[in-house]
Amino acid sequence: MSNKNQKKKKPSNTAKSKNNSKIINMNNNFDSQNLIYTKKLKVIFIIVLLLIILLIFRIGFLQFVQGNFLKESAYKQQTINQIISPKRGNIYDSTGQSLAISARVDTVTINPSKIVDKDEEKNKQLKEKVSKAFSEIFELDYEEVFKKVNSDSQFQTIAKKVEQDKIDKLKNWMKENDVTQGINIDEDSKRYYPYDTVASAVLGFCGTDNQGITGLESKWDDVLTGTPGKIISSKGSNQQEIPNSEEKYIAPENGSDLTLTIDLHIQTIVEKYLKQAVEENKCEKGGNVIVMDPKTGDILAMACYPNYNLNDPFSPNETLAKTYKKLTDEEKSVEIQKMWRNKSVSDLYEPGSVFKVITSAVALEENITTPNVKGEFLCTGSEHVGDRNIACWRSYNPHGYQTLTQALGNSCNPAFMQLGKKIGAATLYKYYKAFGLFDKTNVALSGEENSLFHDLDKVGPVELATMSFGQRFSITPMQMATAICAVANDGYLMQPRIVKSITNSDTGAVTEVEPVTVRQVISKETSEEVKNMMEYVATEGTGKNVKISGYSIGGKTGTSEPPDNNKDEGYVASYVAISPVEDTQVVLLLTLYKPPASNHQGGTLAGPVVRQMLTEILPYLNVPSSNTTTSSSKDKNLVMVPDIRNKTIAEAKKVLEKSGFKVTISSKADQNSTLVADQTPKPGISLSKNSIIFLYDKDSSATSTTVPDLKGMNKTEATNALKDKNLNISVEGSGNVISQDYTKGSKVPEGTVISVVLKPTLTDAH
Repeated sequence: MSNKNQKKKKPSNTAKSKNNSKIINMNNNFDSQNLIYTKKLKVIFIIVLLLIILLIFRIGFLQFVQGNFLKESAYKQQTINQIISPKRGNIYDSTGQSLAISARVDTVTINPSKIVDKDEEKNKQLKEKVSKAFSEIFELDYEEVFKKVNSDSQFQTIAKKVEQDKIDKLKNWMKENDVTQGINIDEDSKRYYPYDTVASAVLGFCGTDNQGITGLESKWDDVLTGTPGKIISSKGSNQQEIPNSEEKYIAPENGSDLTLTIDLHIQTIVEKYLKQAVEENKCEKGGNVIVMDPKTGDILAMACYPNYNLNDPFSPNETLAKTYKKLTDEEKSVEIQKMWRNKSVSDLYEPGSVFKVITSAVALEENITTPNVKGEFLCTGSEHVGDRNIACWRSYNPHGYQTLTQALGNSCNPAFMQLGKKIGAATLYKYYKAFGLFDKTNVALSGEENSLFHDLDKVGPVELATMSFGQRFSITPMQMATAICAVANDGYLMQPRIVKSITNSDTGAVTEVEPVTVRQVISKETSEEVKNMMEYVATEGTGKNVKISGYSIGGKTGTSEPPDNNKDEGYVASYVAISPVEDTQVVLLLTLYKPPASNHQGGTLAGPVVRQMLTEILPYLNVPSSNTTTSSSKDKNLVMVPDIRNKTIAEAKKVLEKSGFKVTISSKADQNSTLVADQTPKPGISLSKNSIIFLYDKDSSATSTTVPDLKGMNKTEATNALKDKNLNISVEGSGNVISQDYTKGSKVPEGTVISVVLKPTLTDAH
């Protein structure tokens, strides 16, 4: 076997070649179509993966970032929201008289896409006809209306706050012309002010969208506005309402009503005399008055003159109208905004000698002096302070030695400069802060400004001297009146209150705004001493023009002169009064700006005006008069004037004539349906029979007449002289007239009672 195996031959090379002929020799690089496809698939996979990641991020962004926005947008696209305006809350005076009310009006809107006709020519005519109707009924520009009617938008406002008579015209036109689609009439409300100009600076007014612009309307806008309601319905992809779809009604929450501390009757009294004072005395920059109850801080009246018409606030008042056309557009805007300002809280002034009441209170509280230390202060006509002499107003006839009471009664500047030096700046500033003179009063009126005082470390001898008599610093009349109220209220400072209560007009729930006691500034003893000193001012001093028979009144005059570098500001004449002195119920501050240089003294200019105001206010508030009871018990011929306001003129006339009075009616309206809005004299005063009573409706006002000189006349002569002037008389004593409360030449309303004091003459005695 082995041989046999050995005999086997190895295959030849030729045979090998034949067997390997099917094997390919790979001398080149490997290149396969399958590998190309794999790469492409990888790229595609990565791209798809990235797209999926981006898509996930996008979905997350839409869901979590823009989700709420898109949901809201979809909701808007699928729903129709019809807004229901809430009724703005009313504003009432303290007696329930309406000062601001919201009446029903309508807003007219259109959907231009619904004002169409299939015929192109008729469509054009329809739009022209609708535009013409709108422009004529609502007195609008035709071209502007035509653009709105041809607009591509879904909604256009044509007219807001439309009165009912114009809505009736539109409805009649739509009926006559068979226009039933595309015109919407939605209920709305419009703000009205029944008394036009009364309390204009206090109330303020609203814009076209019923938002408060100035005054209480602005300050209390959130309370008065309420929350709108809505009707929600569905609409389809064609943006049209789906018929018979379910509607959701969300009722509006009406605004709350405000009841003010303002008394409309007192407000009209002070506005009447303020207007008269500003116009007759030619006070170039007008005036303002504040009447307060010092016990509660209640503002019974607050008035500025010139005022403006709340129902037409963008038109200039009579004063501004004289120069309005000559102004540029920018100047017109500035002047209109000035017209709206409430001087009582928004304008600063130098209070002048009225401020001596505060200086006196500080000195007495600190036991620096007492009211009646003889010869404590010396007036030689001027006081040398620092590098200058500061004169007394009576430098030609110096006051000489005085007590503090006499110095206040004489309004002597040198005496108060000496007193200020004794007190010192640091102590004065401590009390200024306590009286609230460094802070706003927080009276809840818009636009309240704060005072301007020197920094304490910059108060030198001159600043201390002028400060002691009320000059070269600035405060608001509101700050001044509030501080005087503290003096009159046993030393307790009350926060001024103008809103008395808030009434939810939907539920009737009432929220009282309680009086706020800030702090006690001075003691009751000091308060009584200062009030007695103020009574001396009103009976014996510079303020005696305010005397009213039967009432105890305290007062202080003020006359501040402009600084040398700003003479154009002019003088400020003022007077503050308190009554009764023993138990003060009324504080009244009158301020008159830039009177003539020839007649600018507070006592002679402002005093008689304050007297006129208090003559009507005190009886109205039932402040007891020492005169009324005594006179009526002595003279059976005297009859008390009844209150016939808010009765019809016919009824009032019957009541008065039955009491023995003569009646004059200043009204052309129907006497059986027209109510008496005011009367002169006011109720509560006792007059002799045949005295004349003047009656006024809301559209009529008193005519002024001039008071004659009665001195030396007997009772009959004085009565006849006054009757010739349509004036009444109140007599005290017998004999001939030795004094009268209104001086000769004073302008007073017809029917005013002139109080006279009679005394026997020597001839009568014999």
